[in-house]
Order: sequence, then C-alpha cells, then structure tokens
Amino acid sequence: MVAIDDRLVPDDRAAMPGRGAWVHETDECLAAALRRRAFVRALRVSRPLDAQTIEKRLNGYGNKVNGSK
Repeated sequence: MVAIDDRLVPDDRAAMPGRGAWVHETDECLAAALRRRAFVRALRVSRPLDAQTIEKRLNGYGNKVNGSK
C-alpha cells in the first residue's frame, strides 16, 4: 500500500514511488491496521487516509476466493 494524496492505494508490484506498507488481504487485517492507525505511522503521513479503494478491492477479492456471487 502507498499513500497518494489522502487515499490508501494498492501497489501490487511494489513499484510506486514513496514509502510502502504491507497488509494481508483479509478484512480482519485491514480493519486492525486501520483501527491501530498502522498505515498512518508506516507511511509517515499526518492525516487519516481514505481506505475505500482497498476495502472495495478486498470485498471483491473475498467474493472470488469464497465463490460467492
């Protein structure tokens, strides 16, 4: 993950500029990281980050893995 402006964005190939942070692709890990403000600390930003893009991606990923929908 990287921070672009005020958004948390996936960096699958670890090629985007700036600091990066890792998280497991599960709702539980993402929720814990957001609750603990882990991305804000790891990416060294001074404001909360919008994680909607990541949450939507994980919800879609979970549907594909679990075979739902």
